Amino acid sequence: MADTPDLGSGSARIGGSSPLARTNFIEVLRKSEKVCTEVAQTPARTADKRVRFPVAIRYRGTTAKIYAPGGKFNYYRVAVTVAGRRRMQTFANYSDAKTAAERIVREVKQGSQAAALSASQSRDAKAALERLDGHFKSTGKRISLNAAVEGYLDAVGKLNVPLPDAVEGYLGTVATVKRKDISEAVEEFIASRRHKTEAKEGKRALSPSYVTHFNSWVRGFAGTFPATAVCDVTKDHVNLYFKPLTEVSAKNRNDRRAAVTMFLNWATRNDYLPKTHRLFEADGMTRETVESADTDFFRPVELQKLLDNASVDLRPVIAIAGLAGLRGEEIMRLDWADVWRVEGHVEVTARNAKTRQRRLIEICPALVAWLEPFRANTAGRVYPAGVHVFQRQFVELRDGLKIPARRNGLRHAFCSFHFALHANEGLTAQQAGNSPAMIHGHYKGLATKTEAEKWFAVMPAKSAKND
Repeated sequence: MADTPDLGSGSARIGGSSPLARTNFIEVLRKSEKVCTEVAQTPARTADKRVRFPVAIRYRGTTAKIYAPGGKFNYYRVAVTVAGRRRMQTFANYSDAKTAAERIVREVKQGSQAAALSASQSRDAKAALERLDGHFKSTGKRISLNAAVEGYLDAVGKLNVPLPDAVEGYLGTVATVKRKDISEAVEEFIASRRHKTEAKEGKRALSPSYVTHFNSWVRGFAGTFPATAVCDVTKDHVNLYFKPLTEVSAKNRNDRRAAVTMFLNWATRNDYLPKTHRLFEADGMTRETVESADTDFFRPVELQKLLDNASVDLRPVIAIAGLAGLRGEEIMRLDWADVWRVEGHVEVTARNAKTRQRRLIEICPALVAWLEPFRANTAGRVYPAGVHVFQRQFVELRDGLKIPARRNGLRHAFCSFHFALHANEGLTAQQAGNSPAMIHGHYKGLATKTEAEKWFAVMPAKSAKND
């Protein structure tokens, strides 16, 4: 029970009246920092005339006061100071107000914080606890009210958007990511590209050599960090793959970056990586500037030796590369029909061209002479053995003749000598399937017109036969 009201203090006395009974409650409210009123559901009765107001209810040093209805306030009010703040509740009758006051002073003395809550705060706390209890029953995960609030405020503090919007964005990206071992993902990626190795509907397939290198690169990327899910790959993983590649050229590293980029984009489309990943920002993914090497090429006397000593199957490849300027891969895709279809020209179809644009290369008199023994060949590949066999045979031939190695020496020779002969970078670019800027930047001034005339005058010996 609450302490017995002190009659000497005017706290509670049955009957009689006192100036205290007419305490101006408005003045009390003005002294309060905050007032929270819970309106009763039934009209207030006239103040009990037997009670002297305000009534003080005490319990071990804690006091709650009950005020009578008066003025604009038609209800009994219980006021108490908790944690330095004045709280107030309203009741329709005195008995309820007294019961509440007795309960409040006991709770405050016993350390309960509930009395410090306003009515609306109490309702919010109760509703929140009920939601947390429902969460525990449905998930088995118990979260305290304090932890829930702390987590919410921490999340809101880190975001520049409302938390619900951030959650929606998360559900649309990270939340949908599927865990997939990176090695399995790479094999799936390679399989998804397999159709590109097959020529269909007149379209060119990917070069077998390119496919071999490409697959080796992405498998090497996955093998750098085995037993790792794609979604767990970090910038450190990417850097780890590129770190030991110091011995290969900058161009090779850039080609590998392109392959890794294609894989990561594919993984994102297939929900193995979140759309918000930042792997492309890894230091290892920064493309390098490839320094242009000096353009080197074979000389007329060297072309003569190569053609004179080449085997029958190798000779047309060397002649077309040196005197028509086709790229090696273009020649590997070239049919004899492409050589004879357009009179006086080698046709590089869009399917066979590196740029996927058709072009016609004029057959100079020297090339006519070297191709004449093959006039009967009207179908099939010009060189069916493939690029790897050609490279091996060509190196053997070149080494046997003591001719220095020159990367792309035949095509570089064609571009250099053609530009020197015609002084027309647009014409040379059209014949080589390149841009005028490329011709100007890489082949201008490398050869004289006299040297060019000698190059395009390399003819077979009169006794040469195709046998």
